[in-house]
Amino acid sequence: MAAVRMAAGRFAAIIAVFLCVLSPGSCSEQVPLLVWASNGFSLASQNAPASGHIVSSSQLQSYLSSALSSAPHNVLLFLQDKLSVDDFTMYAGVFGNKQDTAFPNLEASLRLSSSLLLPSVSSSASATLPTLLQEQLDTAPLYMDPDTLAQLRLNASLPALLIFRLPYSSGSDMMSAKEVLSGNDEVIGQVLNIMKGQSVPYTAIYTALRPSRVIEDSSLAVRSVGSRSLLQSRRGGPPPPYPPVEFKERGTTCILMWAENLTVSQYRSGRWERHDLAPKTFGEGVSPRLEGSSCNGTHSRLVLNYENVLSYRNFKLIFVMRQRHYKVSARRWFTMDLVQLEFDGKKASFNGSRGIYAPAEYSYRCDSVTSFRYAQLTPRSSKDNANDWRISFDDFQIQGFNVSGKDFSYASDCASFFTPGIWMGLLTSLLMVLVLTYGLHMIMQLHTMDRFDDPKGPAISVPQTE
Repeated sequence: MAAVRMAAGRFAAIIAVFLCVLSPGSCSEQVPLLVWASNGFSLASQNAPASGHIVSSSQLQSYLSSALSSAPHNVLLFLQDKLSVDDFTMYAGVFGNKQDTAFPNLEASLRLSSSLLLPSVSSSASATLPTLLQEQLDTAPLYMDPDTLAQLRLNASLPALLIFRLPYSSGSDMMSAKEVLSGNDEVIGQVLNIMKGQSVPYTAIYTALRPSRVIEDSSLAVRSVGSRSLLQSRRGGPPPPYPPVEFKERGTTCILMWAENLTVSQYRSGRWERHDLAPKTFGEGVSPRLEGSSCNGTHSRLVLNYENVLSYRNFKLIFVMRQRHYKVSARRWFTMDLVQLEFDGKKASFNGSRGIYAPAEYSYRCDSVTSFRYAQLTPRSSKDNANDWRISFDDFQIQGFNVSGKDFSYASDCASFFTPGIWMGLLTSLLMVLVLTYGLHMIMQLHTMDRFDDPKGPAISVPQTE
């Protein structure tokens, strides 16, 4: 198993390098990386990289190997969505000499422990950090939160890799970014207190997947070719044609939803009448009414209010989501418990919990969500005539928990593992195996003759007649 994990880690590193070559703009992105050990332990002394040097994946592996040679092998990886050295400069007291700091727990830990700061690590290297640590520790990672960690009993003699995902505000309001960083610091403090309470030594790492502030390189962004220019997006893909629906609770975004088509159909007079709600939901200058929406730590409810849909004066499309902890997977998941249509006081309800679900820190995405073909939505009750309705969402994405700014988190896609291409390959391989098996069987059935002509015996004479 260790060899398999190491091979998978090398493959992930090769893929990261390959993507870096294809999109060189992303390779110039730099994130800081901070390593420290629990009180009583010290990291192996290492030479800090030269000013301006960007630490690559291989160099990061060397730094980690040296650090873990003398530090505890219970590793806490705090992986934030975005982080830059400027965040420490602007909001930290240790780095910025400010009294009002956003990192009180982090700074308190640094004062009592040995630490290593790498100010410029390639974002492609930080993306492979879980794999590098998995190879170093020879153990599988566990994605955790403080509540789950409090129920877990660690063995100080066995290595463990615990990963904590932290958000980051992508808005332009600097105070909102500081509040998010302060909230992340509280999570770090809770985790460190739990480890201290269990008397388990640890090595903590704090870094991010990409920088929160990037200075664009004009030589990579715009290149002139004759009279034409090639414009290259830093993210490597075009932005969506319109922003997602965004619901805010107390000034903070907590629900995001986007779709290319939102189609509802009702069976009337022997035929299906369709209506696409997307033009009334998304687009420039379109602001859907969200009265009745709400969200908290465990439940989210997104209500889209419309008028004059399929001859109904008042029409609502409602998404009800719930987040809870599952002991089997030792993590929190969110499910789409209910998709409901309300029309002039009547209801049609569909259950989506069996087909629409994702880890709590991710968003859910699917090319097609329907209630009639490969249905992820099933009628909840026959009493509300849900069978007379059909729902179809194309290129659908939704997130009801752990939203950071106006961007979706990493998407958990609904695509199954056995795609049509995989099925074609399996069937073709099976056919070739059957042909080969039949050929081998026929060859094994061949036998030599058990009787032969005697060359020393009398020759066979054939009388001739005239």
